[in-house]
Amino acid sequence: MIGLAWRLLGRELRSGELRLLLAALVVAVAAVSAVGFFADRVRLALDSQAQQLLGGDLILIADHPWPAGIVDEAGRRGLQVAETLTFPSMVQAAGQVQLADIKAVSSNYPLRGSLGVTRMRGAPAAAVNAGPLAGMVWLDERLADALQVAPGAMLTLGNSRLRVDAILVQEPDRSFNLFSLAPRLMMNVADIPASGLVQFGSRVTYRRLLAGEPGALSGFRNWLEGRLAHGERVEDAQNARPEIRSALERAQRFLGLATLLTVVLAAVAVALAARRYMQRHLDACAVLRCFGMTQRRLIGLHAWLFAWLALLAIGLGGLLGFFGHFVLSEWLAALLGSRLPLPGAWPLLQGAAVVLVLLFGFALPPVLQLSRVPTLRVLRRELGPPTPWLLGGYGLGLLLLAGLMLLVADDRRLGGIAVAGFAGALGVFWLFARLAVLVIGGMRRGGAFGWRQGMANLSRHAASSSLQIVALAIGLMAMLLLTVTRGELLAAWQKASPLDAPNRFVINIQPGQRAQMAASLAAAGIKAELSPMIRARLQKIAGRPVSAASFPEDERAQRLIEREFNLSWRAEMPAANQIVAGRWFAPPASGQAEASVEEGLARTLGIKLGDELLFMIAGQEKSLRVSSLRKLDWDSMRVNFFVLTPPGVIEDAPASYITSFYQPETATAFGRQLVAQFPNLTVIDVAAVLRQLQDLVGQVAGAVQFIFLFTLAAGAIVLYAALLSAFDERRYELAVMRALGARRPQLRQAMLAELAVIGGLAGLLAAAGAMALGQLIAWRVFALELPLTVWLPLASLLGGALLAIAIGWLAIRSLLDTPPLQALRAGA
Repeated sequence: MIGLAWRLLGRELRSGELRLLLAALVVAVAAVSAVGFFADRVRLALDSQAQQLLGGDLILIADHPWPAGIVDEAGRRGLQVAETLTFPSMVQAAGQVQLADIKAVSSNYPLRGSLGVTRMRGAPAAAVNAGPLAGMVWLDERLADALQVAPGAMLTLGNSRLRVDAILVQEPDRSFNLFSLAPRLMMNVADIPASGLVQFGSRVTYRRLLAGEPGALSGFRNWLEGRLAHGERVEDAQNARPEIRSALERAQRFLGLATLLTVVLAAVAVALAARRYMQRHLDACAVLRCFGMTQRRLIGLHAWLFAWLALLAIGLGGLLGFFGHFVLSEWLAALLGSRLPLPGAWPLLQGAAVVLVLLFGFALPPVLQLSRVPTLRVLRRELGPPTPWLLGGYGLGLLLLAGLMLLVADDRRLGGIAVAGFAGALGVFWLFARLAVLVIGGMRRGGAFGWRQGMANLSRHAASSSLQIVALAIGLMAMLLLTVTRGELLAAWQKASPLDAPNRFVINIQPGQRAQMAASLAAAGIKAELSPMIRARLQKIAGRPVSAASFPEDERAQRLIEREFNLSWRAEMPAANQIVAGRWFAPPASGQAEASVEEGLARTLGIKLGDELLFMIAGQEKSLRVSSLRKLDWDSMRVNFFVLTPPGVIEDAPASYITSFYQPETATAFGRQLVAQFPNLTVIDVAAVLRQLQDLVGQVAGAVQFIFLFTLAAGAIVLYAALLSAFDERRYELAVMRALGARRPQLRQAMLAELAVIGGLAGLLAAAGAMALGQLIAWRVFALELPLTVWLPLASLLGGALLAIAIGWLAIRSLLDTPPLQALRAGA
């Protein structure tokens, strides 16, 4: 039986009976395994390089210097301790100024792993076990290119002149570049005091890296757990780089759900191809029944046949997915910045699970009907298959598909939304497609023969035509969203800001520099307000102590509550601010402990009007009552604060200043002059940051586009399968028409008209869906109006029509070559 099934598979593939079914399975496996292989490589990299990602066995992270007692305790327990400080700052060299991500390291950094440096551009990196010496810095390639310097050159960092000693190629605890928009400069921590870069108000991340015996590490961690304060956390090999793990898990989840769209379309193609296979094998099975083959053996034969088919699909799809995942790695190479280990076999098992779901859920119901073919069909071919199972027959497949969505989503709520979203979107597309077919089918009068006959065919096969339209529209819409709509969203977001909106932010302005800074801005003809900024940590809301544990289901709230807030004071409400609840500070409010809170922050943290907020400011507690909630226009690019107070409330706390202003692209010299005059300042070029973000979005979108190519391929297979499913019926219809005098050019015109309408309607539906979803995203996410793209429906209509003709012509070309007499003898 097994050998017979293998030989039968070879014959069916050579004759083309199972090629379409195999193609649908291969596309589904390739899409799932491509994402799986990529995700598996990243996971293995995170697991195998956990200690290298840390630079030690244990890492202590804080937004303030670690107390000396904690460091001393680590040394007392025999642990090695290294120190790093990271913060943004401006770097000057050869007349160039560049914002960089500064990392100051102690002489024994790193404790685990090694650094890779080169002293000649393009030369192989050499592994070193210690950072730069005092008086020297290492630059990564991006920073060296931006500053146009090479090893041996001098640069200015704050108040210090330092020599570029090498190009930094690899950093153990910076193996992934997901969140590093600024290039890296590494220096010795001993050079920090002389540089004057770290002053009050500077945003510095302080890390202490520990290494030692497991027992000593465990004991120290247990001792430390109860002593951690706000803004302090501990990471080890089990939770190394949680921000990377979280981002990659979300990316994998999103790509996994995107591949499920391919699987859904592949399921439709499998169902159509399996049904056609059943219809074309009724006669053969009836003959086998006459020769004595029982129903059980007939089912067993086809079970082994499809088992061999499944193995072949898993092998081919897995191979295609394996090579395909290198495309994903290439698209995202700039984000990963690290060599990834080869993946394991788990993605192949995921592909095998998809094949089983598709075969048992969508191919099994029609194929099982072959076992119930009556033997009398050998003599009476009008005895067809048993009554189709319709939706009930595919109930198992639909349940398995829903379970697959829940499994990929890894979250019941998200999985439920995905299941409902897929079902709702397919239902809406189906209704629109049926309505369009009904309307277009009634427009066949008055046209040429080809148009009239094509529209008549469209109406006669309304259900099949609608299915083809939906499948092709989904694939086209996915591609439009990631190309045209994505570009329009980014363009509309940029245009939403005024032409003279501030494009430079300056931070770390010290109180003693305020007057000079204001004079420099005024001398350059720049109108800018220097706003005071005080760092504070939220301790209580309405008398309730708050921490990250207070918001177990909200990651944004956890991040907000763990960070330090920037507070400021004003007598008048800032521009681009609007009171949505409560009232702005009345003139007598000066000195009263009131606060105006941004509405988004209030909503996230559950802050209400009248709540008392307890802040820790420079070691002192300060209680503020919420008197108003404000809506901010973040697109104005002005300096905004989550929390504002009246004057005279927090002015006694140490403060730094921040400002923003518009600098024409032709006036770049002013930024260099500012940094030369005030070396401790950090000047942020908003336009440069936005360009890097656009590059980042473009790389991610390219990877998603690659995944949706599988979706488009699955849609094409559905279209092809739907055409083939009506192959015999169309052959008989064309034979009758040719016998009645219709010429081949007329019939060709009819088929091309039908295909063009199917593709055009799919293109229109895809354009409408992409535009509607784009408007929804623009409204809900960006809070802006997306202009209507008038040319998109027309372009999508023409593109869809050409695509459908190209795909459909392969399926129906042989119909015109079939002699009418042969088709008539074969029967309908």
